[in-house]
Amino acid sequence: MTRKELINQIFTKKTFLCVGLDTDIKKIPEHLLQEEDPIFAFNQAIIDATAPYCVAYKPNLAFYESMGVKGWISFEKTISYLNENYPDHFIIADAKRGDIGNTSAMYARTFFEEINLDALTVAPYMGEDSVTPFLQYPGKWVILLALTSNKGSHDFQLTTDQNGERLFEKVLKKSQEWGNADNMMYVVGATQGQMFEDIRKVAPDHFLLVPGIGAQGGSLEEVCKYGMTKDCGLIVNSSRAIIYADKTERFAEVAAEEAKKVAVQMSKLLPL
Repeated sequence: MTRKELINQIFTKKTFLCVGLDTDIKKIPEHLLQEEDPIFAFNQAIIDATAPYCVAYKPNLAFYESMGVKGWISFEKTISYLNENYPDHFIIADAKRGDIGNTSAMYARTFFEEINLDALTVAPYMGEDSVTPFLQYPGKWVILLALTSNKGSHDFQLTTDQNGERLFEKVLKKSQEWGNADNMMYVVGATQGQMFEDIRKVAPDHFLLVPGIGAQGGSLEEVCKYGMTKDCGLIVNSSRAIIYADKTERFAEVAAEEAKKVAVQMSKLLPL
């Protein structure tokens, strides 16, 4: 999906919500455990219910890899279902890959050729040759970790050099030598609040993938106040607050209700 297509989807649907498919076999409704593939059955129901209210889905690979081959099959079935039934939705694999060039090239082949996703989260710690293999695919995106919402983000990301430049700022600046606003986004946690202002000084046009609203307590209004651009420039993710809002046979219906609440709020925050 191109940048223009993504922006068009956001303003057509009046939402910039991404639903995180962090599907845990231990948290899905019990009646689904009787299904041949409980994980896929859960995902399929969540997708069908929430599709009108979001522009993206983000399966987190750890939840699928934890189940071995069965999990990978569920993951691939989920992506195929999205591609066949909801081709206008942006699909992100939250895998946080990033390794030496040859290895990154294999990861890129896996996610962009074999599985056919739109975007992949990538860790920048190993530098240029660990990221550029993912940027060789037209219409595909790298979503680089920049400033995350976890407690440990302070350990490295906020450390400063002798000139007072913070590490996340260095990542933002340096990575723009490898990619641009048409093929690179950044992960910025919703709990960072006013720090979005600092990020926009360095990356004024890039899209930001923002996890952390809902269960993690980030403020959507604050994210939009400091991080939104004329093109929106935000994809805001919510996982647990939507997909686990109910554990009965009404789980998909309740997930739709929660997604709609967020989408309505987003429609009021979008630039005119």
